[in-house]
Amino acid sequence: MSRLPPALLLGIDTPIGLSVVRELGSHGVPVHGIGRSRAAIGAHSRFIAGSSVREAGPLAEWLPTLIRRTGAKALFAISEGDLIALAAMPEEIGGCRILTPRAGPLAIVLDKRETLARARGLGIDVPIGWQPGDGEDFSARAAALSYPVVVKWPDPMAVAAMLERRGLALVKAEFARDPAALLAILDRYAPLGRWPIVQGYCPGHGLGQMIHMAAGRATLCFQHRRLHEWPPEGGVSTLCAAEPIDRHQAQMAKSEALLGDIGWEGPAMVEYRHDPATGRYWLMEINGRFWGSLPLARACGAHFAWEAYRRQILGEHDEPGPYRSTLRARYMIPETRRLIRLLFGRGEIADPFFRPRPLRDFAVWLLGFVDPRTRYYVFSPSDPGPFVADLRSALRKALSRGRRPSAA
Repeated sequence: MSRLPPALLLGIDTPIGLSVVRELGSHGVPVHGIGRSRAAIGAHSRFIAGSSVREAGPLAEWLPTLIRRTGAKALFAISEGDLIALAAMPEEIGGCRILTPRAGPLAIVLDKRETLARARGLGIDVPIGWQPGDGEDFSARAAALSYPVVVKWPDPMAVAAMLERRGLALVKAEFARDPAALLAILDRYAPLGRWPIVQGYCPGHGLGQMIHMAAGRATLCFQHRRLHEWPPEGGVSTLCAAEPIDRHQAQMAKSEALLGDIGWEGPAMVEYRHDPATGRYWLMEINGRFWGSLPLARACGAHFAWEAYRRQILGEHDEPGPYRSTLRARYMIPETRRLIRLLFGRGEIADPFFRPRPLRDFAVWLLGFVDPRTRYYVFSPSDPGPFVADLRSALRKALSRGRRPSAA
């Protein structure tokens, strides 16, 4: 069997990067992973060919040397920061294809206002929104809105450094139940002279439609429903279930059209809120990178990193086979934190429409250990090293916190 060309992966510290390592490695691709420390969970996978700790300094300064040293012919990246840096670099470096989004399409996807405007033009429903601006009468606008509303930054990466300089945390999404709560949030950002967008609340659950685009068409599709998130009112998916591909077909066609209109190439997730009671879908955002629930897609047989690799590096163009739609996956530590919040901290949940069902969710959490449909973001019986490394790191952090001297 001939050896496949090696690949580089920037970001093996998370379950997303680990999933890419496992996926490519299981197809016989030698993967060299770059993590931020030796504790990176992907470095402990049996599917990784080699790993190294990320060098200091801008990516452009050390990446070409690493490409020469490893002989990599393909490069993948996980974080938005790396995607932005790579978008400013050539599509090929030293014979290595950079399999990440180009600057134009990436800029559209990172700007939620532009994404929503393009979606609206294609007949896709988007939340009612308001972008506060300098000189507006915030009190009058806030009084005219229907509540609750969700407040989020249209491009978090663009304001992260500015917020940090002002000593402000980057909060991706907040709920406001009334005008007073909304004005308090907006007042927090007055020193910046920039404000997040305000969107109407959309009922239902999260639906992610994952698509690999090549030359303007979808070559691989997968979709899942978010069952649980951390924090409970919206955030990282901690329990998700595959949806059969014959569901939501009209919306999948719209998602493909939207990515085609943007000029997207490669994998992306188009994320909606779907209300089964009314049948409506509202576009929330496009994740122009590998997404948090990628371990579920991999477990079901929808291999997005391999799809990009085999098309771009091997020149294969045959259609992939169907995926399994009976599985679910959970991110165990955040899922457990969610359960603890439901059991003991329900008053901290900001979403006014969220209805905690702690006893039912405890049963789901417990029975998940024996449910044959369950897969995990990190744990895998055939690849236990990352789970052991993750557990060791968690214990080390817990012990470190316990040894810290009291402020008193």
